[in-house]
Amino acid sequence: MEKASELQRRYAELESKVRRENLRRVWFRFKRSKLSIVGLTLISGLMVMVAFAEFIAPYPEHAGLYINFADAYKPPSWEHWLGTDMYGRDVLSRVIFGFRFAFLLIGIVLSLVVPTGVILGLIAGYYRGTIVETVIIRLSDIFISIPYLVLALAIASILEPNIYNAMLAVSLMWWPWYVKLTHSVTTSLRNEPFILAVEAQGASSLHILFRELLPNQLGIILTKVTLDAGWVVLIGAAISFVGLGAQPPTPDLGTMVSEYSKYLPEYWWMSIGPAMGIILIILSFNLLGDGIRDVFAGD
Repeated sequence: MEKASELQRRYAELESKVRRENLRRVWFRFKRSKLSIVGLTLISGLMVMVAFAEFIAPYPEHAGLYINFADAYKPPSWEHWLGTDMYGRDVLSRVIFGFRFAFLLIGIVLSLVVPTGVILGLIAGYYRGTIVETVIIRLSDIFISIPYLVLALAIASILEPNIYNAMLAVSLMWWPWYVKLTHSVTTSLRNEPFILAVEAQGASSLHILFRELLPNQLGIILTKVTLDAGWVVLIGAAISFVGLGAQPPTPDLGTMVSEYSKYLPEYWWMSIGPAMGIILIILSFNLLGDGIRDVFAGD
């Protein structure tokens, strides 16, 4: 018993050491790209801003129903860094709260489309040549054949205009791309020796799908997720821009760009804030995606 206990202790220590070494190796690969560090820093800062928007925004009450025509159309100043809008609301405060809705859109959409698309893609790739693959891939092809923005706008126009239906619209047009990605990779791994060996040992289909095939494509999936985060914000902003997303006075970045663009070029500062906010989110996730790609490129 003592020998067994000692072996277990040593195994746990070795496993912990290997895990720490793997984390150091991952961090070393990631930090080689300085721009990836910039992206991670920007996203971390934005997430802190989102979590504590009520305390960081100089005028948090301006994110809701607030009108003060005496302060309307004020240009950028020390009091209002991004100026005020036509209702006297601080643009910077509304942009900060707009980040919250942007990250909410990213979180909900990707949490819906990634598991759905990945699971369907794994199943289609593993059961290649069967009716299961045919149904999944043909259904994906139908969705992909329609321009994604047109499809999202069509879905959003059928539903009641609000931010949650905008999320649903983006989710319904995004999942086929993950099906195609995971189906392609799974198909290439399907007849690899390590998969055939596991099958010969009598492993279940679930074990092969989620313990053998999925871990070998996590790098590709995570890279696509980070790059898609920016696209999700952009599509969500396009839906809001045409009035099918979040409705005023909700401080959504796309809605603000649409609302404030009517006052260009005289009151340019109103549109600059939310537009730069969208660009910042897209840029940050793209830089982070490059770093994640470099991490897994060495495996």
